[in-house]
Amino acid sequence: MGAARHRLPLVLMYHSIAPCDEDPFLITVHPARFEQQMRWLRGRGLRGTSMRELLEARRRGRSAGLVGLTFDDGYADFAVHALPVLTRYRFTATVFVIAGRLGGDNGWEAEGPRKTLLTTDEIRGIAAAGMEIASHGLRHVKLSAASVTALAEEVARSREILRAITGEEIGGFCYPYGDLNARAVDAVRAAGYDYGCAVSLSEFLGQYALPRTYVGDRDASLRMAAKRLRHHLISQGHSGDLGGAF
Repeated sequence: MGAARHRLPLVLMYHSIAPCDEDPFLITVHPARFEQQMRWLRGRGLRGTSMRELLEARRRGRSAGLVGLTFDDGYADFAVHALPVLTRYRFTATVFVIAGRLGGDNGWEAEGPRKTLLTTDEIRGIAAAGMEIASHGLRHVKLSAASVTALAEEVARSREILRAITGEEIGGFCYPYGDLNARAVDAVRAAGYDYGCAVSLSEFLGQYALPRTYVGDRDASLRMAAKRLRHHLISQGHSGDLGGAF
Protein backbone atom coordinates (compact mmCIF):
# COMPACT_ATOMS: atom_id res chain seq x y z
CA MET A 1 0.00 0.00 0.00
CA GLY A 2 2.86 2.39 0.82
CA ALA A 3 4.39 2.22 -2.66
CA ALA A 4 1.00 2.66 -4.36
CA ARG A 5 0.27 5.67 -2.19
CA HIS A 6 3.33 7.47 -3.53
CA ARG A 7 2.67 6.80 -7.21
CA LEU A 8 1.36 9.59 -9.36
CA PRO A 9 -2.45 9.64 -9.27
CA LEU A 10 -4.19 9.34 -12.64
CA VAL A 11 -5.86 12.69 -13.26
CA LEU A 12 -7.72 13.39 -16.51
CA MET A 13 -7.73 16.94 -17.86
CA TYR A 14 -10.81 18.20 -19.69
CA HIS A 15 -11.87 21.69 -20.72
CA SER A 16 -15.14 22.08 -22.65
CA ILE A 17 -17.89 19.48 -23.17
CA ALA A 18 -20.10 20.55 -26.07
CA PRO A 19 -21.01 19.93 -29.70
CA CYS A 20 -18.48 21.89 -31.74
CA ASP A 21 -17.67 22.45 -35.43
CA GLU A 22 -14.54 24.53 -34.83
CA ASP A 23 -11.99 23.53 -32.20
CA PRO A 24 -8.52 24.83 -33.14
CA PHE A 25 -7.10 24.34 -29.65
CA LEU A 26 -8.49 20.81 -29.24
CA ILE A 27 -10.18 21.60 -25.93
CA THR A 28 -13.70 20.42 -26.76
CA VAL A 29 -15.12 16.93 -26.26
CA HIS A 30 -18.53 16.09 -27.74
CA PRO A 31 -21.10 15.11 -25.08
CA ALA A 32 -21.58 11.67 -26.65
CA ARG A 33 -17.84 11.02 -26.57
CA PHE A 34 -17.64 12.26 -22.99
CA GLU A 35 -20.33 9.82 -21.91
CA GLN A 36 -18.49 7.04 -23.73
CA GLN A 37 -15.32 7.92 -21.80
CA MET A 38 -17.14 7.90 -18.46
CA ARG A 39 -18.70 4.57 -19.38
CA TRP A 40 -15.22 3.27 -20.22
CA LEU A 41 -14.00 4.22 -16.74
CA ARG A 42 -16.92 2.55 -15.01
CA GLY A 43 -16.59 -0.57 -17.16
CA ARG A 44 -13.06 -1.04 -15.82
CA GLY A 45 -14.07 -0.67 -12.20
CA LEU A 46 -12.82 2.92 -12.00
CA ARG A 47 -14.65 5.87 -10.47
CA GLY A 48 -14.15 9.49 -11.41
CA THR A 49 -13.65 11.84 -8.48
CA SER A 50 -12.81 15.41 -7.66
CA MET A 51 -9.24 16.18 -6.69
CA ARG A 52 -10.43 16.91 -3.17
CA GLU A 53 -11.89 13.43 -2.85
CA LEU A 54 -8.98 11.73 -4.60
CA LEU A 55 -6.28 13.29 -2.45
CA GLU A 56 -8.19 12.68 0.77
CA ALA A 57 -8.62 9.02 -0.23
CA ARG A 58 -4.87 8.80 -0.92
CA ARG A 59 -4.07 10.16 2.51
CA ARG A 60 -6.22 7.42 4.00
CA GLY A 61 -4.81 4.70 1.76
CA ARG A 62 -8.16 4.18 -0.01
CA SER A 63 -7.61 5.58 -3.49
CA ALA A 64 -7.50 2.30 -5.44
CA GLY A 65 -9.77 2.55 -8.46
CA LEU A 66 -10.17 6.33 -8.25
CA VAL A 67 -9.38 8.64 -11.17
CA GLY A 68 -9.29 12.42 -10.85
CA LEU A 69 -11.54 14.36 -13.23
CA THR A 70 -10.68 18.03 -13.80
CA PHE A 71 -12.21 20.70 -16.05
CA ASP A 72 -10.13 23.79 -16.77
CA ASP A 73 -11.46 27.33 -17.41
CA GLY A 74 -14.97 26.89 -15.98
CA TYR A 75 -16.92 26.77 -19.24
CA ALA A 76 -20.68 27.13 -18.92
CA ASP A 77 -21.22 23.98 -20.94
CA PHE A 78 -20.03 21.96 -17.91
CA ALA A 79 -23.40 22.56 -16.26
CA VAL A 80 -25.30 21.61 -19.42
CA HIS A 81 -23.40 18.62 -20.78
CA ALA A 82 -20.93 17.28 -18.19
CA LEU A 83 -22.79 17.57 -14.89
CA PRO A 84 -25.78 15.39 -15.88
CA VAL A 85 -23.44 12.60 -17.05
CA LEU A 86 -21.30 12.79 -13.91
CA THR A 87 -24.39 12.74 -11.72
CA ARG A 88 -25.79 9.72 -13.57
CA TYR A 89 -22.55 7.78 -13.09
CA ARG A 90 -22.21 9.01 -9.49
CA PHE A 91 -18.87 10.58 -10.31
CA THR A 92 -17.55 13.87 -8.98
CA ALA A 93 -15.10 16.31 -10.54
CA THR A 94 -13.11 19.48 -9.95
CA VAL A 95 -13.97 22.58 -11.96
CA PHE A 96 -11.13 25.11 -12.13
CA VAL A 97 -12.81 28.51 -12.41
CA ILE A 98 -11.32 31.82 -13.56
CA ALA A 99 -12.56 34.05 -10.76
CA GLY A 100 -12.14 37.38 -12.56
CA ARG A 101 -14.06 36.37 -15.69
CA LEU A 102 -17.28 34.89 -14.27
CA GLY A 103 -20.11 35.03 -16.81
CA GLY A 104 -17.68 36.25 -19.48
CA ASP A 105 -15.94 34.27 -22.19
CA ASN A 106 -12.55 32.88 -23.18
CA GLY A 107 -11.22 36.26 -24.26
CA TRP A 108 -7.65 35.23 -23.46
CA GLU A 109 -7.69 33.28 -26.74
CA ALA A 110 -6.87 35.55 -29.66
CA GLU A 111 -8.48 33.18 -32.16
CA GLY A 112 -11.06 30.44 -32.16
CA PRO A 113 -14.73 30.32 -31.15
CA ARG A 114 -15.94 32.24 -28.12
CA LYS A 115 -17.07 30.03 -25.26
CA THR A 116 -19.08 31.39 -22.35
CA LEU A 117 -17.96 30.88 -18.77
CA LEU A 118 -19.92 29.86 -15.70
CA THR A 119 -21.86 32.51 -13.79
CA THR A 120 -21.89 32.91 -10.03
CA ASP A 121 -25.27 31.16 -9.74
CA GLU A 122 -24.11 28.28 -11.94
CA ILE A 123 -21.02 27.83 -9.79
CA ARG A 124 -23.17 27.62 -6.68
CA GLY A 125 -25.37 25.03 -8.37
CA ILE A 126 -22.41 22.90 -9.40
CA ALA A 127 -20.97 23.02 -5.88
CA ALA A 128 -24.36 22.05 -4.44
CA ALA A 129 -24.37 19.04 -6.79
CA GLY A 130 -21.20 17.75 -5.10
CA MET A 131 -18.54 19.04 -7.48
CA GLU A 132 -15.40 20.74 -6.23
CA ILE A 133 -14.90 24.38 -7.21
CA ALA A 134 -11.23 25.37 -7.39
CA SER A 135 -9.21 28.28 -8.75
CA HIS A 136 -7.70 28.77 -12.20
CA GLY A 137 -6.51 32.24 -11.32
CA LEU A 138 -8.13 35.63 -11.80
CA ARG A 139 -7.72 36.38 -15.52
CA HIS A 140 -5.98 33.35 -17.10
CA VAL A 141 -2.45 34.71 -17.43
CA LYS A 142 0.97 33.08 -17.37
CA LEU A 143 2.08 33.21 -13.76
CA SER A 144 5.78 32.82 -14.46
CA ALA A 145 5.81 36.29 -16.02
CA ALA A 146 3.52 37.96 -13.46
CA SER A 147 4.75 40.70 -11.15
CA VAL A 148 4.74 40.13 -7.39
CA THR A 149 1.48 42.06 -7.05
CA ALA A 150 -0.21 40.36 -10.01
CA LEU A 151 0.87 36.93 -8.80
CA ALA A 152 -0.69 37.56 -5.39
CA GLU A 153 -3.94 38.69 -7.02
CA GLU A 154 -4.10 35.72 -9.35
CA VAL A 155 -3.49 33.20 -6.59
CA ALA A 156 -4.81 34.66 -3.34
CA ARG A 157 -7.54 37.01 -4.56
CA SER A 158 -9.10 34.37 -6.81
CA ARG A 159 -9.35 32.05 -3.81
CA GLU A 160 -11.12 34.72 -1.76
CA ILE A 161 -13.66 35.38 -4.52
CA LEU A 162 -14.54 31.72 -4.97
CA ARG A 163 -14.73 31.13 -1.24
CA ALA A 164 -17.23 33.99 -0.94
CA ILE A 165 -19.34 32.54 -3.76
CA THR A 166 -19.44 28.93 -2.58
CA GLY A 167 -19.19 29.41 1.18
CA GLU A 168 -16.56 26.67 1.13
CA GLU A 169 -12.79 26.59 1.49
CA ILE A 170 -11.07 26.51 -1.90
CA GLY A 171 -8.41 23.84 -1.72
CA GLY A 172 -7.16 23.55 -5.28
CA PHE A 173 -5.34 25.70 -7.82
CA CYS A 174 -4.62 25.03 -11.49
CA TYR A 175 -1.82 26.91 -13.29
CA PRO A 176 -3.13 28.64 -16.45
CA TYR A 177 -1.49 27.22 -19.58
CA GLY A 178 0.26 24.74 -17.29
CA ASP A 179 2.83 27.52 -16.85
CA LEU A 180 4.64 27.48 -13.51
CA ASN A 181 7.94 28.25 -11.87
CA ALA A 182 9.26 28.30 -8.32
CA ARG A 183 7.60 31.65 -7.56
CA ALA A 184 4.20 30.44 -8.72
CA VAL A 185 4.42 27.18 -6.79
CA ASP A 186 5.52 29.03 -3.65
CA ALA A 187 2.64 31.50 -4.04
CA VAL A 188 0.06 28.69 -4.30
CA ARG A 189 1.46 27.01 -1.21
CA ALA A 190 1.62 30.29 0.74
CA ALA A 191 -1.97 31.20 -0.18
CA GLY A 192 -3.19 28.15 1.73
CA TYR A 193 -4.18 25.81 -1.09
CA ASP A 194 -4.02 22.08 -0.44
CA TYR A 195 -2.72 21.19 -3.91
CA GLY A 196 -1.87 22.53 -7.34
CA CYS A 197 -2.51 20.99 -10.76
CA ALA A 198 -0.07 21.38 -13.63
CA VAL A 199 -0.18 19.76 -17.07
CA SER A 200 3.16 18.10 -17.68
CA LEU A 201 5.78 16.57 -15.45
CA SER A 202 8.24 19.17 -14.15
CA GLU A 203 11.04 19.67 -11.67
CA PHE A 204 8.38 20.80 -9.18
CA LEU A 205 6.62 17.43 -9.20
CA GLY A 206 4.66 16.94 -6.00
CA GLN A 207 1.54 18.07 -4.19
CA TYR A 208 1.67 21.56 -5.74
CA ALA A 209 2.52 20.53 -9.30
CA LEU A 210 0.49 17.40 -10.06
CA PRO A 211 0.68 16.38 -13.73
CA ARG A 212 -2.46 15.39 -15.62
CA THR A 213 -3.43 13.39 -18.69
CA TYR A 214 -5.06 15.35 -21.51
CA VAL A 215 -8.29 13.88 -22.89
CA GLY A 216 -9.73 14.98 -26.22
CA ASP A 217 -12.57 14.19 -28.56
CA ARG A 218 -10.53 11.57 -30.45
CA ASP A 219 -10.03 9.49 -27.31
CA ALA A 220 -12.23 6.45 -27.76
CA SER A 221 -11.68 3.20 -25.85
CA LEU A 222 -8.34 2.17 -27.37
CA ARG A 223 -6.79 5.59 -26.88
CA MET A 224 -8.12 5.79 -23.32
CA ALA A 225 -6.52 2.42 -22.58
CA ALA A 226 -3.22 3.58 -24.10
CA LYS A 227 -3.23 6.76 -22.03
CA ARG A 228 -3.95 4.80 -18.86
CA LEU A 229 -1.06 2.45 -19.63
CA ARG A 230 1.26 5.36 -20.41
CA HIS A 231 0.38 6.95 -17.10
CA HIS A 232 1.07 3.68 -15.28
CA LEU A 233 4.54 3.43 -16.83
CA ILE A 234 5.38 7.06 -16.06
CA SER A 235 4.07 6.69 -12.52
CA GLN A 236 6.34 3.72 -11.86
CA GLY A 237 9.33 5.77 -12.92
CA HIS A 238 8.48 8.72 -10.67
CA SER A 239 6.92 7.10 -7.60
CA GLY A 240 9.95 7.88 -5.46
CA ASP A 241 9.84 11.58 -6.40
CA LEU A 242 6.62 12.12 -4.46
CA GLY A 243 8.10 11.07 -1.14
CA GLY A 244 5.58 11.65 1.64
CA ALA A 245 3.81 14.57 -0.05
CA PHE A 246 0.47 12.82 0.18
